Amino acid sequence: MDQSVAIQETLEKDDNCAIAVQCDVLFDDVEESRLLGLVESAKEYAIFIYTHRRMAITAEDVSLEDIIPISLDFAVVEVSSPEELVVVGADTRVRISFQDQELELRLPFGSHSRIFLGEVNKAWSDVCRSPTQEPKFEWINKYHKGTTGQGVVKQTIAPLGTTLSKLNQHRKTEKSSDKKGTLEKEKGSNGGTQKSKVYSSPESPNISSREDRDDLVRSSSHTPSNKAQILAMPQFGLRDNLIRCELLKNEDLYTYLEPFSFFLGTYNVNGQTPKESLRPWLSCTPNPPDIYCVGFQELDLSKEAFFFNDTPKEQEWSKAVFEALHPEAKYAFVKLVRLVGIMLIFYVKKEHAEFISDVETETVGTGIMGRMGNKGAVAVRFRFHNSDICVVNSHLAAHTEEYERRNQDYKDICGRLQFRQIDPTQPPLTIMKHNVILWIGDLNYRITDLDVDKVKELISKKDFETLHSYDQLKRQIDEEAVFEGFEEGEIDFQPTYKYDTGSDKWDTSEKCRVPAWCDRILWRGKNIDQQHYQSHMALKTSDHKPVSSLLVVGIKRVNGEAYKKTFEEIVRNIDKMENECIPSVTLSKREFHFQDVKFMHHQAETLSLFNDGQVPCQFEFIQKPNEPTYCKPWLTANPSKGFIAQGGSVDIELEVFVNRSTAPELNSGVQQIEDILVLHLERGKDYFISVTGNYLPSCYGTSLYSLCQLREPIQDMPQETLRELAEMSGTENAANTEKPLDIPKELWMMVDHLFRNAIKQEDIFQQPGLRSEFAEIRNCLDTGMPDSLPGSNHSVAEALLLFLDALPEPVVPYSFYQQCLECCSNASQCEKVISMLPQCHKNVFNYLAAFLRELLKNSASNRLDVSILATIFASLLLRSSKKQDLAEKRKTQEFFQHFLAQGSS
Repeated sequence: MDQSVAIQETLEKDDNCAIAVQCDVLFDDVEESRLLGLVESAKEYAIFIYTHRRMAITAEDVSLEDIIPISLDFAVVEVSSPEELVVVGADTRVRISFQDQELELRLPFGSHSRIFLGEVNKAWSDVCRSPTQEPKFEWINKYHKGTTGQGVVKQTIAPLGTTLSKLNQHRKTEKSSDKKGTLEKEKGSNGGTQKSKVYSSPESPNISSREDRDDLVRSSSHTPSNKAQILAMPQFGLRDNLIRCELLKNEDLYTYLEPFSFFLGTYNVNGQTPKESLRPWLSCTPNPPDIYCVGFQELDLSKEAFFFNDTPKEQEWSKAVFEALHPEAKYAFVKLVRLVGIMLIFYVKKEHAEFISDVETETVGTGIMGRMGNKGAVAVRFRFHNSDICVVNSHLAAHTEEYERRNQDYKDICGRLQFRQIDPTQPPLTIMKHNVILWIGDLNYRITDLDVDKVKELISKKDFETLHSYDQLKRQIDEEAVFEGFEEGEIDFQPTYKYDTGSDKWDTSEKCRVPAWCDRILWRGKNIDQQHYQSHMALKTSDHKPVSSLLVVGIKRVNGEAYKKTFEEIVRNIDKMENECIPSVTLSKREFHFQDVKFMHHQAETLSLFNDGQVPCQFEFIQKPNEPTYCKPWLTANPSKGFIAQGGSVDIELEVFVNRSTAPELNSGVQQIEDILVLHLERGKDYFISVTGNYLPSCYGTSLYSLCQLREPIQDMPQETLRELAEMSGTENAANTEKPLDIPKELWMMVDHLFRNAIKQEDIFQQPGLRSEFAEIRNCLDTGMPDSLPGSNHSVAEALLLFLDALPEPVVPYSFYQQCLECCSNASQCEKVISMLPQCHKNVFNYLAAFLRELLKNSASNRLDVSILATIFASLLLRSSKKQDLAEKRKTQEFFQHFLAQGSS
């Protein structure tokens, strides 16, 4: 629940609540709940303090108590003690001071509190940067007693600082009184839509006296004399990173390993509903596991689910899992994440719940165009005690011959699946940046080079070792093509696919699939022992059998005393370093050139930074004046910010990737592959890095108008010609020396290829192609060589969709979009709109519609229908210049369906 909405209702029209957070105000022996709002007006900021009901929804639920202006007299510092930091997932203590008053708060653990503190610190830093232009805060006077304003404020408050004084006085006098009890407070939900609930109630450690705590954090306190230093070293930035890095480096000094059992399960349920108890699968271990991670694939095979709608089967299978957990323990539900039919459920024993923190989920679709979620992965990452763990559940590409496509899916998932960190200043975490990675799912690798009878013979003999040598996944791992560094236990159970539903009989359908170990469980990390790896033949709901693995993982736990000692030593050393030295780095090179950059072709060069200074340093690529980001949109630096220990080094990948948004201006020559990066060191100097390259123009990202004027391949055309055509695009009556083509030759080549070769291709436009084949197709279209298109039918189909997606102006131009929505239910009006399109756009629209109608005539073979084609193509042909809502998407599909009906002209 976003409680800033309630605060906003109490504010005047020109004032804005940027972010709100619920917290506890701390006295010596009493806590009182408050709601804090960071309020902005005319670029001045103040913290508004409210008393509130248990969950503030409207202005009636809050009462304004005090206002703390963020001025030069303001300061905020984190004061969590080493004892509290021992508790992974503990709340954050901060001290806010204004003039001579102090207020100590406890904010709930989580990214939202961190973001709030970051925003407050940013507002305060802005004030410190311009000390001669101190804000006047005249706007807050209207919130105090005696105001004559007619605003929407529901209450007035006492003069500034009253509450701070009252709270400080309370702190002095309340020690002798036990009349006030601790108010009930809500910990927990921060209002997101994700399904998550971990109850955390760590026992409060014995906190040392206030004087002791001040000794530990004195170097972080804000005083007028050190504001310049603080400005160069934000409280929630460099210092935290220094401490974090040193703690990580010395982790062995304060952690020890303790074994915990992880139950991993994977089940492709083939779109079925639960028809039997899952206990034979989920409760097969003698002792209850500490953690459950249960993955499903093909949860729902309906078209509605395929296009990202909700499915009732999520609840049905979730209930079945909960009812089948080991009966000898109580479990807390932590997280559920789903992408279409791929679902992952995470449970933990209740006694361990308080030690689970930093929980984040992500999804990646690897279906057609890398967007559709019928294939892909879902993942959850979390910290358990002091170990970072990532669990991935994936469903990779199907069909025996498509092992390269499965390899590509795996690499896409590893590259694209990234988790945000609780500290918003830190770059996202990839899968591989975790101590332990657990990977489950229907990986779809098959058994090859053996016919079905030979496979069944080896199974009947239980000669799984010989059979496993023909397994595609084993071969790809042996070739180091996928899952490098992962391990899989010995397979001593029969293949889990494919059975007749409701039985243990191998597939008796016409296709008679060769049995295969599609469903797998792998892991990567140290101190992991597998206790079992098995299938569960008792379950007969699906054409797959579920698989389980029990892993005992050595989890790093913290020794509190050792942690405190290490922490204090690190703080002392950092204080000494900060006072003595200025950071510096050596760069491996300062000029980078990228040769022959192409559309959707990734190139990378490595920039190495070596810390040759006397102190650790923090670096960041910063914006140049009057530019919105640190680099051009076709360039990224990974990581763009980071931390380097003294004597250490870091490799930064400078990556160039041209996509549909950056291709048009590069094709026409308006933009070049040229940029200057500014690398900034905290408390140090700036370094300048030159990035250049040459871009090869492509039909991808070039307008239909320009392409219809080109009779030769685009890479044979002078740059000046392409620039002139781009400037004339949309000018229907532009003077032409010769008649333009009716449709772009590149579009014709792809559609003609599909018409001749793929009219009956199963799953055409639903199964992705190979990235390597797309590159060959793009090169052929852009250079005219060879004469015919290379690659599989699926790769050509995806290349066609990418072509339409990359058009700077869609087939139905943006100016006609609203008309299409308005007339979507009237077929004749829809045809009238199309008749008014510019000639080349109208030709392309009618040509594509005619081709798709031919595909539908062969739906018995290619398994297409009007709904699937309308969903895929409407989103490409009728794009909005703004983000579409669901109602608009449905209207565009309804519009396009009129042209897919047989008999349409």
